[in-house]
Amino acid sequence: MTSALADPPVPDPAPTPVLPALRLGRVVVPTPVILAPMAGITNRAFRRLCRESVAEHAAHTGIDGSGCLYVSEMITTRALVERTPTSMRLITHDPQESPRSVQLYGVDPATVRAAVRMIVEDDLADHIDLNFGCPVPKVTRKGGGAALPWKSTLFGQIVSAAVGAAQAADIPVTVKMRKGIDEDHLTYLEAARIAEDEGVAAIALHGRTASQHYSGQADWTAIARLKDAVTGTPVLGNGDIWSAEDALRMVQQTGCDGVVVGRGCLGRPWLFADLAAAFQGYDVRVRPNLGDVGRTLGRHARYLVDFHEGNEFKACRDIRKHIAWYLKGFPAGHDVRHRLALVESLTDLDALIDDLDPDQPWPGADAEGQRGRAGSAKAVSLPEGWLDGRELSPAHEAALAQAELSVSGG
Repeated sequence: MTSALADPPVPDPAPTPVLPALRLGRVVVPTPVILAPMAGITNRAFRRLCRESVAEHAAHTGIDGSGCLYVSEMITTRALVERTPTSMRLITHDPQESPRSVQLYGVDPATVRAAVRMIVEDDLADHIDLNFGCPVPKVTRKGGGAALPWKSTLFGQIVSAAVGAAQAADIPVTVKMRKGIDEDHLTYLEAARIAEDEGVAAIALHGRTASQHYSGQADWTAIARLKDAVTGTPVLGNGDIWSAEDALRMVQQTGCDGVVVGRGCLGRPWLFADLAAAFQGYDVRVRPNLGDVGRTLGRHARYLVDFHEGNEFKACRDIRKHIAWYLKGFPAGHDVRHRLALVESLTDLDALIDDLDPDQPWPGADAEGQRGRAGSAKAVSLPEGWLDGRELSPAHEAALAQAELSVSGG
């Protein structure tokens, strides 16, 4: 993105960093910024694009952009233990990825323990995150994701199983969660205390309940309350970080030790370059023109071909969902947008990218703000009787035994 980086090299002396490095056990994250796991998004193709965008910015400006942490898509523990082709592809990292970070989903402590042992024995990752925040109905209706911390004993057993199994290789385990199921069933403060007692390396909080999905505004005051309540473990804030400035405001308002960025980077892998600069105290930002964006889009598609093991058609189908995010705010034209959303080959994609006006400047405010679907608040899909008590009933134990099979997609 050469023309995107029109700012001059950063002068010396360097400013004071906003936050110190984030320490997750033996893993040190120099820039306390983490890519949130997103299904169908944060595969190794997208993670590579994020890392390269940061490196390109560093090469141009002189700002050391190394050190963000890029987490994989959520991987189901049952599928991983069974070594399904999908799970093995999801857990694969580029040779240049370090540290290698994966997120696991599980509802059974024994299966979670087995999955972490497998990661340890096969040397598959350097950091493990546990998903307790997913609000998707197919997950919560089985008692998983954001629904699981309501069952506090089970939550503690799963965290304990993962931390215990990871100790053999000194792999840090973190947890990511939401405020709770809804405003009447908040779980985050209790769950955080349990997670801290079990020895997690950090706790990340998305400032929404599961019932909010991605609607409304993230409650940053909850992140601040969590930071006050948990004093011995780093607290990471998540929710409504659309720009580097948003991340800085979150840190200022909540006192969190780092940020987790999700939808804000959709179609903007270079956001991590902005974040790296901002957390080091610089105001240099990436502002790509349409030519830069088109080239990034094309590179993303090619990385997806590699991720999909050479299947160009599948990669092009995959890139389609990214088109609107990349072109947000640009006057690209309805016809071009429509044709881009139907591409079936790299040749077609390249031809359509060539039709874009490469000199169109970054559109500013029109390209900023929310990305991805917010949806609307709704009742959370839960197992029958889930809210009747904090402990598992025999019926729920039986249901959870089968839950991962229906979520994994094997």
